[in-house]
Amino acid sequence: MDQVVIAARKRAETGKAAVGRLRKEGRLPGVMYDSKGQAVSVDLNALEFANGIKGITESTLLKMDIDGSSHEVFVKDTQRNILNGQILHVDFYEVERGKVLHARVPLHVSGSPVGLRVGGILEVPMHELEVACFPKDLPEKVEVDVSALDVNQSMHVRDLKLAAGVKILTSEDQVIALVKFQKGEETEESVEVEEEKVSEE
Repeated sequence: MDQVVIAARKRAETGKAAVGRLRKEGRLPGVMYDSKGQAVSVDLNALEFANGIKGITESTLLKMDIDGSSHEVFVKDTQRNILNGQILHVDFYEVERGKVLHARVPLHVSGSPVGLRVGGILEVPMHELEVACFPKDLPEKVEVDVSALDVNQSMHVRDLKLAAGVKILTSEDQVIALVKFQKGEETEESVEVEEEKVSEE
C-alpha cells in the first residue's frame, strides 16, 4: 500500500471558540508530538483525513506535510463523537528516521485450523506484538497462519518469523493462538477409556 500523505497547517489559535470555527469550516483540529516531544497544534481537512486513514493501524507510517515541512508520523489517538462516530480531534506522533522505535503491531490471524474439524475451538489471546526496529522496517501487521494447528496445539511468539530488521520485544513464551476442545467436552478416545474402566469393574 502506498504511503498515505496528509496535508496539514499549523494552528495559530487553540481555544475552544477557535476549534469550533475550524470544525464548521470542515477542518479537523489535532496535535503532532514531534521527535523532541514538543506539541505542535495543527488542523487538516476532516473529510480527506477520514477517507485517507481507512484501513490503517497504529503502526502505519503516514507522511504529514505541515506548511511545506514533511514529517513521518503515526496516528496515536482519535477522539470521536459517541453518537455519530465523527472524528473530533486527532493526535500524531512523529518518528525520527534512522532512530530505532518501539511500536505495537497488530496480529492478523488467518487459516482454518485442522483441529476445528474434530470439534476443537480456536482461541486467540494475543492481538498485537511489541517490536523494535527502524521506521522503514516497521510492518503494518504480522500475518499468523494457524491452519496447521490441531487440537491441544498452540502457537507461541517464538514461532513467528519476521524480517531481519525487526526485533520482537514481547515474551517468546506468550501464546498467540491455540486449539482446544470446549470446556467439559470429552474426546471419543477419553469416552472409550472410561467405558473400558466401567466394564472391567
